[in-house]
Amino acid sequence: MLKSKKAVSKGQTFGIITVPVLAITGLLTAILPDMAIAASYRNDYSVCAEGLVKAGITPEAASQGCAKALRPRDFGACVVKIDRQTEIAAVDALSYCGRARRPEDLATCVVGVSSITQEAINPAALNYCGRSLLPVRFGQCVVGLLSKIELPPNQALDTCIDGSDSSLIGVSSSTPPTLLPAGSSPSLETTPVPTEQQLIPSQPGSN
Repeated sequence: MLKSKKAVSKGQTFGIITVPVLAITGLLTAILPDMAIAASYRNDYSVCAEGLVKAGITPEAASQGCAKALRPRDFGACVVKIDRQTEIAAVDALSYCGRARRPEDLATCVVGVSSITQEAINPAALNYCGRSLLPVRFGQCVVGLLSKIELPPNQALDTCIDGSDSSLIGVSSSTPPTLLPAGSSPSLETTPVPTEQQLIPSQPGSN
């Protein structure tokens, strides 16, 4: 009889403990999806939209730009960087950053060229950096030339964009070297030297 009372007591205790645990589990199950959704709001698109709106871009243009961008965070950072570090307005940089394969490289180019030209030709800097397939290299070219040579800014831009295009064509058209295994030497095609027997003409009727 004593054992049965103990068994009942244990069953009641187990039931008392189980009910709160199940209630807490159900509550967490209901809360966790909401927490995951809320955390996902702070993603690349939200960062992009927030930065563009703060830079003066209209909500409609910001939403369209961020939605179309392959890398929305980089796209937004490009516009914001140009807006803050140059005299170029964010609305003017918006389309260029949207078309760039690497928006951050474009922003670096525009900021560098604008600083060396003392903000004199910011729109041209944006246009040239947008045209270049290697914007960082192009920016380095412009800054390097103007820092050591007295040139009109437009001339430096034209010179560097031509040089960038030429070097890119040269790289793409060159034939890559042939890689050989370690310890091996390239095979050279040589004409075999005829032996003495081959030099002697065969006599008629002889084998």
